[in-house]
Amino acid sequence: MPIKIITDSGSDLPLEYIEKFNISIVKLAVHFQNEKMHEEMDACAFYAKMQESKDLPTTASPSPLQFLEQFKEVEDGTDILVISMSSNISSTYQAAMIAKEMYEEEGHKARIEVIDSKTFSGGLSLLVAFAAKWSQTTHCIMELKDKVQHQIKDVSAFFTLDTLENVIKGGRLSRLSGAVASVLNIKLLLKISAEGTVEVVEKNRGFQKALSGIMARLEEKHHDYEKGMLAIVHSNCEKRALELKERILEKHPFKEILFSNMGPIMGVYAGEGGIGVAF
Repeated sequence: MPIKIITDSGSDLPLEYIEKFNISIVKLAVHFQNEKMHEEMDACAFYAKMQESKDLPTTASPSPLQFLEQFKEVEDGTDILVISMSSNISSTYQAAMIAKEMYEEEGHKARIEVIDSKTFSGGLSLLVAFAAKWSQTTHCIMELKDKVQHQIKDVSAFFTLDTLENVIKGGRLSRLSGAVASVLNIKLLLKISAEGTVEVVEKNRGFQKALSGIMARLEEKHHDYEKGMLAIVHSNCEKRALELKERILEKHPFKEILFSNMGPIMGVYAGEGGIGVAF
């Protein structure tokens, strides 16, 4: 049996990868005020509900018991690799570590390893996709863990938001600063740092300039992209994301592209119209 891969819903992994490699997703909860969002609510319905909501929805990390349940569903004797989103933006990694201890205390024979990916959304989907592919031929879990941890250092992730409304609602930007940025049509180019936090790279006038900033970062890295994998995530703006995909492929013919609509966990913070790229 290949090593089982488990991640969380901060990964925005395309459905075809989840199904092809039998990847399990531990879901974080999303609440609209006191109402918990149904786990099966699709992305389009989520964004529509978020637009109607006066207050920003909130997210909650999964409990260790949710991870433990997933561990117990894996066939006995199959080793498990958990790849969580950055521990600097969520306590999901800690929950997985506690669940691993509980699982071991219960005397199960399978080995579990947990990795803090130091990234999220497209960056995390990229790492999980690599791990899933490698798991088909790598039968030693420590070898697989080592390969993924090495890959973490090599993944770059950038994104830009169309609206600062959610950042303001979430208290991450003052209303005055947000209003000024909106009036001036300033779009922030953001990156996920090596520590797994969000950093502002530059401020651009207009969305197209922000996307050009992402293109410039691809130029900087000078990789053998023909053999590489690219992740593009968007928050309910598929047409815009497909245009960026074509623009990238004209210059850099990536071997494989993971393309997905940002799920509710990341969508809460990005708001509609955001685009992220990881490579």
